[in-house]
Amino acid sequence: MQKKVLAINDISCVGRCSLTVALPIISSASIECSILPTAILSTHTGGFNGYTFLDFTNEMEKISAHWESLNRKFDTIYTGFLGSKDQVDVVINIVKKFKDNNLVIVDPAMADNGELYKIFDSSFPSEMKKLCKMSDIVIPNITEACLITNSEYIKNNHTDEYIDMLIEKLVNEGMKNIVLTGVSKNEGKVGAVCFDYNTKEKYYYELDLIDGYYHGTGDVFASVLTGAITKGKSLKESMEIAVDVTVDSIKQTIKYEGIDFKYGVCFEESLSLLINKLNN
Repeated sequence: MQKKVLAINDISCVGRCSLTVALPIISSASIECSILPTAILSTHTGGFNGYTFLDFTNEMEKISAHWESLNRKFDTIYTGFLGSKDQVDVVINIVKKFKDNNLVIVDPAMADNGELYKIFDSSFPSEMKKLCKMSDIVIPNITEACLITNSEYIKNNHTDEYIDMLIEKLVNEGMKNIVLTGVSKNEGKVGAVCFDYNTKEKYYYELDLIDGYYHGTGDVFASVLTGAITKGKSLKESMEIAVDVTVDSIKQTIKYEGIDFKYGVCFEESLSLLINKLNN
């Protein structure tokens, strides 16, 4: 039977991120992807001024109630950007409603480069932590892990001791399997590290750093990882595939002279790579 994923995230109508990334990537993995919008924006919030924002909180429970009446089931529930801290409890209730031997993957999309997104206030990380504790797999970047654990943010040159400290704190906060992104152990390299809660093993995977800031790469990474895990790949394999596809998306983007990176990476040109890796 075909696998089913529920992706809970915003719709940014322009700028490849969130559900406009998750839906095609997860679908490319031959998985049925249902969506639950948390908000609808004219563009994403990074690098654009004057964007519109429609809060979808009041519709989320109505939509999920209809699905419940249909006895809808999901193999994986994947959450990303939430439009407000009020939505945390709404999403927690929805996850509980559809929890049935499925995976819960949480991308606590709220910060990057040492800073909380401007749309959120300082109380948001403690709210997001409640949702992270419900996850089977949590996918924070370094900034988000620091905010969740009240740790010092270090931009790069991440030592084993620093990464171990963040992972240990996340586990102590109630999280299980962890995929930490934006990890840079070695100069000129960047990648991710995963912690397997059952085996207590940790795996690093780095590729060459590509200079620049590319919007939407976190969503590409999390969506690829969700698809790979749902297809039955191990946590380590899924992380490696997610790094490979994300980096390839950046490489595909920089081929275009004069492209504006705030519109997101050209992940569409990396979907064939994803499909090949999932079938190997």
